[in-house]
Amino acid sequence: MNETTPSPEKLAKQAEKAYQADDFSQAVMLYEQAAQLYKDAGDELAAAEQANNLSVCLLKMKDAQGALEAATGTDVLFQEAGDMNRQAIAIANQAAAMEELGQLEEALERYGVASDLLKQTGNKQMRSYVLQAISALQLRTGKQLQAMASMDAALDNKGGKLSLKERLLRKLLNTQKKLMK
Repeated sequence: MNETTPSPEKLAKQAEKAYQADDFSQAVMLYEQAAQLYKDAGDELAAAEQANNLSVCLLKMKDAQGALEAATGTDVLFQEAGDMNRQAIAIANQAAAMEELGQLEEALERYGVASDLLKQTGNKQMRSYVLQAISALQLRTGKQLQAMASMDAALDNKGGKLSLKERLLRKLLNTQKKLMK
């Protein structure tokens, strides 16, 4: 790396700022550059992290195929490194892209794997997000009872205080459970 080439860490920080500012095309360019520099330096895990960030940006830009391609294989790198949390997030990113591509059953399967891994890591907040995605997808695919169970689990994993909408949803789910007994 010469003096005019920014470090991959600096590029990643710039990409995060661009992402936070909703400048996704700039973020995509910066995440791609950071991933390549990390890869060139032999830091495969950091490159995979940037690829997952890239995947999220591409999904925001409605490029589901690009998002899937960016995240594909990163879960394996994290698995090999024993990083179950980042493995789960990579799988969830793949599932989100599959969902946008209309690959609903595959997305449900990937979300399920991510949820199981997140349960093992104790990452309740991310698991709550994944369970909500599972619930919404189950509703779309006609699996209403499973959707209710998934949403109930999502609310259990949310952590912290539930919003008014979430408390109302919790009350409706509890009423439905009582009616089903």
